[in-house]
Amino acid sequence: MDIIGDFHIHGRYAQACSKLTTLEDLERNARIKGLDVLGTGDAQHPLWFKEITSKLTEDENGILWTNNKFPFIWQSEISLAYTHNGKGRRIHHVVLFPNKEIVVQFTDALLKRGRIDYDGRPIFGMSSIEFLEMLRSISPGIELIPGHILTPYFGILGSKSGYNSVEECFEEKSKYIHALETGISADPIMGRRVSSLDKYNLVSFSDPHSSHPSRLGRESTIFDIKKLSYDTIIKAIRTGEGLKGTIEANPAYGKYHIDGHRDCGVFLRPKETKKLNCICPKCKKPLTIGVDYRIEELADREEPKNVPYFKEILPLHEIITSVYGIKLFSSKKIVEVYELLIKNFNSEYNICLNVPFDDLKKVVDEKLARVILLNRENKLKIQPGADGVYGKIILDEKDLISKQKNLKEF
Repeated sequence: MDIIGDFHIHGRYAQACSKLTTLEDLERNARIKGLDVLGTGDAQHPLWFKEITSKLTEDENGILWTNNKFPFIWQSEISLAYTHNGKGRRIHHVVLFPNKEIVVQFTDALLKRGRIDYDGRPIFGMSSIEFLEMLRSISPGIELIPGHILTPYFGILGSKSGYNSVEECFEEKSKYIHALETGISADPIMGRRVSSLDKYNLVSFSDPHSSHPSRLGRESTIFDIKKLSYDTIIKAIRTGEGLKGTIEANPAYGKYHIDGHRDCGVFLRPKETKKLNCICPKCKKPLTIGVDYRIEELADREEPKNVPYFKEILPLHEIITSVYGIKLFSSKKIVEVYELLIKNFNSEYNICLNVPFDDLKKVVDEKLARVILLNRENKLKIQPGADGVYGKIILDEKDLISKQKNLKEF
């Protein structure tokens, strides 16, 4: 059976994340989104851990259940800041755990190296190799997945403090890395232009800084497994058996897809950036180099090979706000339309991926129904994001009319 999971989550104690997030919020909005299982996020944070253990019940398969029978698995993200091969590194890793006992041991190991109470995503001054060795000394069942690998800040292949390969980061320990998180500013096509990444499975998770459906599940991984358990999930991640594919956002939507300086209003494609020697034409300071440029630096083939199955869609809130010209997701009109669609079609994924045009236009106006289909076919025009600014949907009426003629539903 298909199980859709999002295993890069944060609770309300992580910095730069919503202080209102609760486990109840995560469950409710995961159901609305169409997710089948979530990571707990921030498993080692003492206050969040207390909430997890008081509100969720762990079974013998490493799955934690709410009272309403929604499943979670133990998960966290750790930030590492260190120097390796003569360069300062700032790297984020997603970590999955088999059970509560292992989480407690992990927490105890971290406490020997520093504080864990100030942030749900704490920073430690150890290398990725040291961190991986520590995890394996606790339990070989722990899984480390390098997070958003190509983003300039904190990705192991990012332009700011990253490496040129997984092997450069982990050296001989790279054999214990099985999967890589592509991140919102990249997709499997981009990743499969780099032959050194062929040996790693590609997964996608959303790294949401709130539990809102526009953030939760904006990227996720589809598993084809017979039984939901920690072991079946990890087996799929490690071997690819049972790893069906991913749901991705169009990478242009991501905050670091192309190069730029948001303060200067400068947003550039790789060819333009190269002509400027990576220097902002306005302030004359170095540009923030995005994922698109970084892929061009790392790629050793023009065409991708062995691209796994994936589907690209933008969050439904983005679609609705672009059609009605309203920026706020919380505006009365946007909330009404979104809730009407969910009421009629059960989940956001179902709406974005499956519901026929004729059924959509019975519930919402025809233009919105058409744009939902354009989103499904990945035919929306997007102004790419850069330097921490999300990409934006550009709805050109003439373009909309011409594209809709080629949609499968018309």
